[in-house]
Amino acid sequence: MTKRYVLFATLPYAYAIFRPMQAEILSRGDEVAWYLESGCENYLKPEEVLLNSIDEVVAYNPIAIFACGNHIYHFLPGIKVALFHGYAVGKRGEKGDVLDDHFTIRNWFDIYCTQGPSSTPTFKMLEQKHGFFKSYETGWCKVDPYFTQPKLQNNGKTTILYSPTFSRGITSVEALYDTIAELASKRDWHWIITFHPKITDATIIERYKNLAMRLDNVSFERNEGLPTLQRADLMLCDSSSIILEFMLLDKPVVTYRNTNPGPHLLDVIDKTQVEAAIEEALTMPETLMQSIKDYTWEHEAHRDGNNSARVLDAVDDFNDNHKGTLKAKPRNWLRKFKLRKKLGYWK
Repeated sequence: MTKRYVLFATLPYAYAIFRPMQAEILSRGDEVAWYLESGCENYLKPEEVLLNSIDEVVAYNPIAIFACGNHIYHFLPGIKVALFHGYAVGKRGEKGDVLDDHFTIRNWFDIYCTQGPSSTPTFKMLEQKHGFFKSYETGWCKVDPYFTQPKLQNNGKTTILYSPTFSRGITSVEALYDTIAELASKRDWHWIITFHPKITDATIIERYKNLAMRLDNVSFERNEGLPTLQRADLMLCDSSSIILEFMLLDKPVVTYRNTNPGPHLLDVIDKTQVEAAIEEALTMPETLMQSIKDYTWEHEAHRDGNNSARVLDAVDDFNDNHKGTLKAKPRNWLRKFKLRKKLGYWK
């Protein structure tokens, strides 16, 4: 019997996360469609199926709905599956018993698909504590192509990707503008600048766009996931979880005031140190590159290109063995009311 699945997208980063999952679903002879939440730009391809309304999602009647954001509509049919939009890298500097926001249980999901040793034990503990969801270590579906697609080469010029976090207090987007502008003007390096969708300050966006218009070696563009990462030799960042994605390609990262620095990073606390750190990183120091390998294995344990397959297998296991047997989720009446009010959906 053909199964149906829905990909619930809230922000454009969902496309790179969901497309490996879509490919696996179609390879099994099943059906898949997208629902784009209000405000999510439509970058769907002509062959991809879009459901235009909540009523269409209900009528589609999926066995499961996948989300990579922090919420999903509780009234939709299907098993609610959390796939995450990054890794648990402690970008807010959590210490001791304070859990990374990655582990916040918001009471919407039936399944959490974990990525490796840095996330699985905590989710297993939370599964036992709460009792209304199951966790499965599947690996992150987004990175399936990282280990199956041929590595691309850039145009021969040293290329630096700058992709800062949006989080207030730790983003470098304002602090590093002058540094990037200076380096782009005086060094023979190409710069790719991509912003997280949640960076919405029009003034700072315009500054970087103008820099790209002014200098031929700077481009300001949308992050396309793996194709964007493959074009760069090095990343300049702050504390974004995209750091780990880039290091999965065995490439170095220079960070500015990272909240959890370690031997896998070349972290600087002064803007004047950025240029020297980039020069050092480009030499690919042996100790640094080994630290990168050790760090990434802790977060992403599965590198066979089958993470999406494991997610679908987890859905089948939950459907066959656990659906209807777990504790009920907390009622969350107020949050559910606010969600329905926001949508104007009362069916």
